[in-house]
Amino acid sequence: MRQIPIVTVIGARPQFVKAAVVSRELTRQEQIREILVHTGQHYDYEMSAVFFKELGLRAPQYNLEVGSKPHGEQTAEILAKLERVLVKEKPAGVIVYGDTNSTLAGALCAGKLHIPVAHVEAGLRSWNRRMPEEINRVVADHIADILFCPTATAVRNLETEGIQRGVFNVGDVMLDAALIFGKDGATKKAFFANGVLQRYGLAAKGYFLITIHRAENTDDPDRLHRLLELLLELHAPAIFPMHPRLGKLLAMSRRLRKMRLQLQNWPDLQVVQPVSYLEMLALEKNARAIITDSGGVQKEAFFLQTPCITLRQETEWIETLADGFNALVGADKKKFLRAISRLDKIRARLAGQKKPEGFALFGGGKAGARIARILARVWR
Repeated sequence: MRQIPIVTVIGARPQFVKAAVVSRELTRQEQIREILVHTGQHYDYEMSAVFFKELGLRAPQYNLEVGSKPHGEQTAEILAKLERVLVKEKPAGVIVYGDTNSTLAGALCAGKLHIPVAHVEAGLRSWNRRMPEEINRVVADHIADILFCPTATAVRNLETEGIQRGVFNVGDVMLDAALIFGKDGATKKAFFANGVLQRYGLAAKGYFLITIHRAENTDDPDRLHRLLELLLELHAPAIFPMHPRLGKLLAMSRRLRKMRLQLQNWPDLQVVQPVSYLEMLALEKNARAIITDSGGVQKEAFFLQTPCITLRQETEWIETLADGFNALVGADKKKFLRAISRLDKIRARLAGQKKPEGFALFGGGKAGARIARILARVWR
């Protein structure tokens, strides 16, 4: 049987998780041969290699090794290097994920070479064009030939922009991942075990989990300073797996260095290196609440029924806002403290639910299989 070559472009840790779900389904389509291209946007062990190892994602056939660079330079280098790969491989289509520079470059490169593009996680909108991610996802959607939406809201967003052809509401592959890696078998112990809690001396439901990485929060020193000040209001055990880029930014500014020292001197806060995907799921599952600016973490909190406080003024995942489950506080101290005060009420309500409503809203955990079947049918 002649196999159809399809190129998958990934470069950041959320994309590794999404691709692991879709790739395992593509292997069940005998007529498809997937060629994995890692742009190298995330490149150190904690942000890259450990994900391939942990998720069973095979080694990429190509690693472009672009590394960390300003947006324009990074996107341009991916474009130049990826073009050579696509010209050589002549794929029937290119799959891109999410909203990173790797997503934008992959869509642009394929589009210019007249190669069909499939965008997984299409149709998301925060309506904030100051976010680099918003620009990336909008451009990718307008280039893509096949748009795999995670929710009905995403489909409606595309309709308002005149995009109706090639649109499929397949559900969210991140829900697939949470279910796959929580099933019986080798990964169940890693997912639910308290090994990571023991390592850091954390009690289940007795700590806050913190993540900050968005450019809108980290590139503005004044805003970042205000966000870090909010954390000092917690007065409770917390763990903060710090993105390497944020660590570098805190070391560059005298004002931020002082703030980092304050955080380090806070006895109940642990600033640690980035953790693996399964460890992150375990931390999310067992946290009293999650404080984040990550879209992916907001969703995982929703799937795992852990209340979330989002350090942004908008979210592309509006489904998570139902009943105050996810509170948008930005850098506003009053909103932050109000959200903290409501946590016990939210947790009590969640305790009465048998099954998270997110299972239905986000496709029930079958997104990967739907995507693979559609691609096998369309890209013959």
